[in-house]
Order: sequence, then C-alpha cells, then structure tokens
Amino acid sequence: MVLQQPFSNQYFRLRPGAYEFVGRLRPDRTVQEVWQECIDRFPDDAPGQEAVLQLLSQLYHAHLLHYEKAADSAQLFARYQQRRQREISSRLLNLMFMRFPLLDPDRFLVRTLPVVGWLISGWGALLWLAVVALGLKTAADQWPALRMQSQGILAPENLPLLYAGLVLLKTLHEFGHAFFCRRFGGEVHVMGVMLMIFTPVPYLDASSSWGLRSRWKRALVGAAGMIVELFVASLAALVWSRTGAGTLHSLAYNLMFVASVSTVVFNANPLLRFDGYYILSDLLEIPNLAQRASQQLRHLWEHYVFGVKGSSSPAMTWSEASWLVVFGIASGIYRVIVFSGVLLLVADRFLLLGLIMAGVCAVSWVTVPTGKFLVYLASSPRLHRVRWRAVTVTAVLAVLLLLLLAAVPFPSHFRAPGVVQAQRRTGIVNDIAGVVVKVVAQPGSPVSAGQPLLRLTNRELELDLVAAQGLCREAEARYREALIRTNADLKPLSSRLESVSKRLAKLKADQESLVVRAKHDGIWVAPRIHDSVGRRVERGSPLGLLVDPRGFEFVATIAQTDADAAFARPPRGGQVRLRGQSDTSLEIGRWSVVPGGKQMLPSPALGWAAGGEVPVSPNEPEKAREPFFEIRADLHPAAGVPLLHGRSGTIRFDLEPEPLLPRWLRRLQQLLQKRYQL
Repeated sequence: MVLQQPFSNQYFRLRPGAYEFVGRLRPDRTVQEVWQECIDRFPDDAPGQEAVLQLLSQLYHAHLLHYEKAADSAQLFARYQQRRQREISSRLLNLMFMRFPLLDPDRFLVRTLPVVGWLISGWGALLWLAVVALGLKTAADQWPALRMQSQGILAPENLPLLYAGLVLLKTLHEFGHAFFCRRFGGEVHVMGVMLMIFTPVPYLDASSSWGLRSRWKRALVGAAGMIVELFVASLAALVWSRTGAGTLHSLAYNLMFVASVSTVVFNANPLLRFDGYYILSDLLEIPNLAQRASQQLRHLWEHYVFGVKGSSSPAMTWSEASWLVVFGIASGIYRVIVFSGVLLLVADRFLLLGLIMAGVCAVSWVTVPTGKFLVYLASSPRLHRVRWRAVTVTAVLAVLLLLLLAAVPFPSHFRAPGVVQAQRRTGIVNDIAGVVVKVVAQPGSPVSAGQPLLRLTNRELELDLVAAQGLCREAEARYREALIRTNADLKPLSSRLESVSKRLAKLKADQESLVVRAKHDGIWVAPRIHDSVGRRVERGSPLGLLVDPRGFEFVATIAQTDADAAFARPPRGGQVRLRGQSDTSLEIGRWSVVPGGKQMLPSPALGWAAGGEVPVSPNEPEKAREPFFEIRADLHPAAGVPLLHGRSGTIRFDLEPEPLLPRWLRRLQQLLQKRYQL
C-alpha cells in the first residue's frame, strides 16, 4: 500500500496491517478505538502498540496527519529546518551524484506518448529483441577490435565524443523511465541535471511508479532506462561495424562503451541505489531495502555483540532477514570498490580533483562514521544498561583486528602470465626467394637433422645458373687457349675464371637452398604451410618452427609491482597451470629472473590483442605498455598434460607468509608511485 504526499511528491509504503489502521483514522475517533477495531478484525496482521506509536510518529514527520488543533508553527519550522539539513547532508555525502531539478516534462510526455507508446508493447518487445541480438552478435564477432579501441577511450581527443555520448545516452535513458511510467498511468513532474562524478547529466523523478499496483509494471519502469540503453547501444554497434575511422565511428563506439559501463557497473547492479536496486526491492517486496538492511545489521550487532535485550529486527520473516543481511554487507563492499575505482579513474586525468574527492570520501566514509559511532557508544540510550560491555567489546575487537592485520602472517603468493616454450627451438626461414612447390614433411611430424621440409623453385635462379655455367665454360676455354701461347698474360684470365667459378658455386648453393631442411631433430610445426603452396615467398620469410620436445620451459612476465617479491624475497616454490587444464598443476625446476625491464612479450598470446592479461600498445600487439621482468622456469612433465610450444598459462610463486597490513600498505605505495609519482 502506498501513500502520496502531493505537495512534496513523496511516496510512503505501508504494510497491509498498517494500511488498515491508517485508513480507519478519523478526527471523530481515538487512536485506541481504531487500534482495538484492527485487533478485533485482523488479529494476526494488526500492528502492536509500539508499532502504532512509531507509525504515528513517521506520519507526523511526513506531514501526513491532520488534526483539529492549531498547528505548532515553531515545530513545523523546526522540522523543516531538520529536513533541509538532512537534504544538505545527503548531498554532501553523495557529492559525486548531486541533483538540481529544473523543469516539469509531464505535458511533453502526454503529447508525445501516442507517437512513442507503440514501442511499449509486444511488437516493440520483438523489435527490441531482434536489434539487441544483432548488436550482441556484432560485438562478439568483432570483440578483439572492440577491446583494442577501448585503450584510447580516455584520450584527450576522444573526451568530447565520450561526453556527448554520455549526455545523449542518459537523456534517452531518463526519457525511457518517463515514457514507461506515463504509459502505465504514472506522472513525471521533475526533471533536471545531476552532477554524476562532477559531470552534468540529465535525471528525472519517476517515483510516481511506486503507486502502480503491479510490481511487474514497477519493475519495468525501473528497467526502462536500461532497456533503452541496450537498444541504442545495439544500434550503435551496427553503425560502428559498418563505418570507417571518423567522428560517426568514434561516437558509435562511445555510445556502446557508456551503455555497457553504466548498465553493468551502476544501473543493473542492485547493490547501488540506481535502477537495479529499486527493481530488486519491488520484486522482493521489501520497501526501503537499503535503510532496513542497515537497521538489520545494527540489530544483529546490538543484540548478539552488545547484548541489548530490547533490540528488534525490522524483518518480518527469516527469509527477509537473510536478504537484508546479504544486501547490507554486499552493498557496502561494492560501494567501496566502485567509488575507489572512480577515484582512481578521475585522479588519472585530474589529480587535484581526485585528491579533493578522496578527501571528501575519507571524511564521509571514515571520519564521520567513526565520530558517530563514538558518540553512539558514549551517549546512546539504547546502550544504557550495557554501555561498559559495548565499550569493552569494541576495544577488544579493535585490538584483535589490528593484531590480525599487522602481526599474524598469512600465506603470500603472486601470479604471472606466461607461455610454454621449447628450450631448443629454431625458426625455419628460406635462404633464397622462390615459389613453394611441395611440402615434403607433413606439419606436426617428427623430423631429423637435414631432412627436407619444403621444396621451392626459382625460374630466375635457373636462368642465372645456366648463364653462369656458360660463362664458366667460356672462361675455361680462353684460359686453356692462353696456356698454349708463350707470350699470353694469364693473370686477367685467371681472375676472370675464379670470379665466374665463385658465382657459379654461389648459384649452385642457392639452388640447394631451394630445398628447406631441418636444422636439428624435432617436431616440424607449420599449421598453415599448405596455404603457401604455389605462392612466392621472399628470402627470410618465416615458414614454421622446429621444436625439440625433449625439454620445455615456462616464460612468464612479472609486473613491476611484483618485482620485489621476485627479487627481495625469493619464492619458496612455484607451480604452473595451463589454460584449459587449470585443475592440474605442473611443478617447476630451476628458475631464473632476467634482470632489466623488457617490453617485447615472449608471445603475442599474452597481450590484450590476443585475449591475454598484459596491456599492450595499440599499434604493436607484441609490445607491452609498461616494462616488465621475465622469469624462465624449467617445466616437469605431468601425466595427462601435453606440453606444447606456445601454450599459455599462469605461474604461481609461493612466498614467505606475511601480515596483511604491511602488504596492503606496500601495494598502496606502489600504486601511488606508479600512477601519480607520489
């Protein structure tokens, strides 16, 4: 049941029992009479005396009570001041999401609903499904290109397009809420600007949807913005895939990027108070989910830790209490993670603004809650009988937590991506240009040293060889003729014969090189060599790889943040897990660290362009964006795990146990030094 305060556009939900009580209140009846009637008619659902007093207090503070006595103007003004202070405090605590109402869009919605309303129907749903399916298929087919382009999303030249895409998408998002709300009978009277992380974007108030009887309609109104965003992002994906580099192409990509980030991280996630939160609250039928989750956690703490006997749970059932506990813990952790990421993102581009935001967050997340908690311990009436226990338990828990983080060692390790490489391997290249005419040795088969692998032909070489043979015979004939003469000068003829003979020998060696042979024993690896038959390959072209399967090593890249673990505290041991068989680990033998920062990856498979973990340069998929250290470790074979050259995986090194607090402080220091040189 929902009550509306039309003057302030506020909505209040009541449980059925509370609604029956409120609905019977009249000036000519006392509260006792109404309460007794509810007990007689609804003995199971009627509110108790404490619940009635709390309900009347809430109605009074919400200006929903009417009585015959003259209003207390001083009290009304005091309540107005308190409400304004709460609003100001809420804005300061939500500094990154401040709102400023500007206009009433309801008349525009009424006029345009006949034109737009047909989209909010079964036919509109079919159209939406078709477009979104095409957009998802396009994104999946061109995922590597999408991921590579994301590296320049915060480039200075892209920021205007990124902001334009954000404003356009958020405007359509808000109008999606508005049209769905109007379509189901609600009204929308407030629209304005919200400073989302100090970035102006539109917003509107569709809280009238809370008055809809169907929770599914309320959920659809809550999801309308995401529905519109996904539709627009799918259209943008189709435009992006069919356009070349330019403004339209970049704008389409920014629309896709903004839609994916805002939908997954913010709107669809119920742990933040955006669309997903209200949808979850409606589907669970738990109004004021965040507030009641905080009350439930407070009740558990007071009742079971501090021993407050009079504490009561806001939940009506065990199931509801479980939802409140899970939501309260998960939402608190998620908010810290998201806002920390936002702070780092802002500070990367605007360091001063990031520092200001970090200071505000430190005050609102640490200083203010700590101060309130200390005041609560010192003066809260709820702790009147158990205050010494509460103070003692708090102090003991704080000391135990500090000891746990700063003194108790925990297992420590670090991971690094890498690839399997044969210890003896040779790249096969041709020493002379030619056309591939035959693949002699089948790829994947073992070969021995000197065994032919490929046969090439070179028509120009054959002609040069015939010409050189003719010149050589001519030089020999002239030299013999000169020997008969007594006064002939043999030196020029001898030099000529030597030169022509050397050229002939060189051409014969080149002719022998047309047969590409194995340099040593191993496995001949050339997956696409059959596609080269009939094609000309220039000298030095890579034709394949010769791998000796008798010994393999794992070559891993270590980020600079883990370099101290590899050098200062030598690992006690390590294991390798290969992609596709992560349930089986391979033991490593002798390992060594290659000193000095490197940037060329041992394999392109480790970079972002090939789906790896290492950030790479946009134009050089084999070059890491930041220098790294390289570790080489001998691999011991394991049953059921084939060792193949080029197979990627992860190496894990176990370090000496270390407390968590110094480890976190070191990571924080490395982060500040790496990002901001602080």
